Amino acid sequence: MQQRKSASGRPSGTDGSDFSYRMVVDSRYQKVASGKSRLSSLIFTQAVIQLIGTACTVLSTSKEDPDRLAILAIAVGFVSLILGELGRRRSRVGLLKVYMVASSTTILLWVACVSKSSFMLEVIQDPSNWETNKLQLLETALVLFGLLIQVFTIGTTTSLISNMSPPKRAS
Repeated sequence: MQQRKSASGRPSGTDGSDFSYRMVVDSRYQKVASGKSRLSSLIFTQAVIQLIGTACTVLSTSKEDPDRLAILAIAVGFVSLILGELGRRRSRVGLLKVYMVASSTTILLWVACVSKSSFMLEVIQDPSNWETNKLQLLETALVLFGLLIQVFTIGTTTSLISNMSPPKRAS
């Protein structure tokens, strides 16, 4: 009963000089928590980009000739987002590494899709023509924004992986 009453102050039996013997949380655990939070927002942003890119692809694709490269980018993108979220939630370094490779592959496939079309060259040659191809312009801007997000994602995931791994002991 005596210890419950003194819960508001210092615990009974100590004069406060035992602070040097108390455990301190390693700073890498705090870095992991902040890295997971940043990665969560980056994965969400990538998911929004992926959904808008999917919508643009569906709207611009003719029924006879679907763009197989874009469909591959969509499939790899959604798989990478699932792997990234599982790796982030469960603190699995292996899943995060696969996520980094798969999401980088996705953005490279999107870049290949955009560069395959000659839309940007047509717009540069005739700037008045951009209104007729608003969907391709949106897709191009989306891919460039996705590339920027991917750079931040790689940095955050690399930092998170290094902080999740146990520290190396000197021999």
